[in-house]
Amino acid sequence: MVFSSLLFVFFFFAITMAVYCYVNTIEEKNRVLLISSLIFYAWGGPKYLILLLLMAFISWFSAIQIEKFQGNRILKRIFLILGLGLQLGLLGYFKYAVFILENIQNITGSPEVIPEIVLPIGISFYTFQLISYVVDVYWGDVAAQKRYTYVLLYCSLFHQCIAGPIVRYIDVAREIEHRKPRIPEIGRGINRFTIGLFKKAVLANSCAQIADTFLPEGINNLASVPALGLWLGALMYMLQIYLDFSAYSDMAIGMGLMVGFHYKENFNYPYISDSVTEFWRRWHISLSSFF
Repeated sequence: MVFSSLLFVFFFFAITMAVYCYVNTIEEKNRVLLISSLIFYAWGGPKYLILLLLMAFISWFSAIQIEKFQGNRILKRIFLILGLGLQLGLLGYFKYAVFILENIQNITGSPEVIPEIVLPIGISFYTFQLISYVVDVYWGDVAAQKRYTYVLLYCSLFHQCIAGPIVRYIDVAREIEHRKPRIPEIGRGINRFTIGLFKKAVLANSCAQIADTFLPEGINNLASVPALGLWLGALMYMLQIYLDFSAYSDMAIGMGLMVGFHYKENFNYPYISDSVTEFWRRWHISLSSFF
């Protein structure tokens, strides 16, 4: 379920916001967001919901133990290594296990059969967020969250768990338990979401169609395209990539404002950069800040 689909805009998101506005207390609102986020994530693959629940539990438990042994440097560090090691181990397994096994097979001839491992949707984004949470607790920048459901809500919020931006826990810790969206911010959120929807549905998709026309698959097909067409296709592909990413960030930031969350900006006109370093700083800002 993508943000620009009719199913999301007129069914899922509309129902979620209607129920969210109907309930009164922050705890009830968080429950609505958590349930809707888990449904949204399970839509793309119910079996991977178990993985999300497990990784959230690992971070929740690790952070509590780190805070518990704040005065014991050895135990504190052990739980940090344990928490991060499990998170990165699971991420590495799903992202690189097939690649490693293929290389081993090419060198040694075994294993004969390489298992098919499907990469869970959004695993990189919520893993990075959970890692940042544990590290923030380790350095004492934020208190460990005692409620597992709130840690799960933090990493699974459907606004940003699939395509970012990466949100540090310290930036939204207070808003999870204490937030009150105001009418002007809701208006800004609707406006930002609409801009992102236009970017994706109109601009990015149009650029994609042109890019596919002038950059067809296969060497023989490419050879039949004139040089000017190849340049146009490359330009459209460049715009498509930027518009896709920035559109999802716009929609995520807008939806966050509608419910009282303030996500940081994620793109800052990267194509006006004067250097690769500046481009990196302007492109996917949340990833840069995470590292």
